[in-house]
Amino acid sequence: MINNNVKNTHPLVHCITNYVTVNDVANILLASGASPAMADCPKEAAELTSIANALYLNIGTPNEMVLESMLISAKTANKNNIPIVLDPVAVGVSKFRKHCISQILKESKVSVIRGNISEIKAIALDQKSNSGVDAQTEDQISSENINDIITIAKNLSKQTKAIIAISGEKDIICDENRCVVLSNGDSMMANITGAGCMLTSLIAAHVASNADRFNATVTAMAQMGIAGEIAKELLLESEGNSSYRNHLIDTIAFLDTDKIKEKIKYEIF
Repeated sequence: MINNNVKNTHPLVHCITNYVTVNDVANILLASGASPAMADCPKEAAELTSIANALYLNIGTPNEMVLESMLISAKTANKNNIPIVLDPVAVGVSKFRKHCISQILKESKVSVIRGNISEIKAIALDQKSNSGVDAQTEDQISSENINDIITIAKNLSKQTKAIIAISGEKDIICDENRCVVLSNGDSMMANITGAGCMLTSLIAAHVASNADRFNATVTAMAQMGIAGEIAKELLLESEGNSSYRNHLIDTIAFLDTDKIKEKIKYEIF
């Protein structure tokens, strides 16, 4: 199931992402062994996407120009059989964000959708969110609701033909027929800006490097969760959030397949 080919293949990931976390996304891709390209101008969107190995779309700071670039890039990716990984940041917060995601899913075939539970429910159940980019408290994954969440994810996968990856205290990866639940990670990951954005970019790198996109998504999410655990262990008493982020990115650089297999905590549902 676990196969970390990113360092061997050095995929080029074209990222149309938000300006809050773009530097962290570029750095974690470099640490993973991938090569990031950050360009959101419509005039070069198709040209850059055509030479990429994966396309990463993130609506964290959306505007009309960025949406145009995303739609052009998505069309090019589909034409060239390049996987698209979509991060629907805070999709339930505004009508424009919902419009962006609706247009992308309507006009293109997406390989993976990665979000927190509130974002996934906003797409699957047309729910509104009042919690910004964070998952709403009432949506937190628990032993009581995990089967219901898996059902929502599988139904959304059936509808979109995409792998659905839900990150949280437990990570859930589903297609319409199978589901893996991961229990790696650390609570400090919620205290740094961009943990979700970095995770989605890692998924794009792994999907670009592996023919089995489901297992690639599982590997990427396990890698990020395990890196979060190790980064916490490396943290000194005098260090806080910024140091934790740096340790997280550094850890990604040395996490190989054997280490991921050793530390992964998973269940198959």
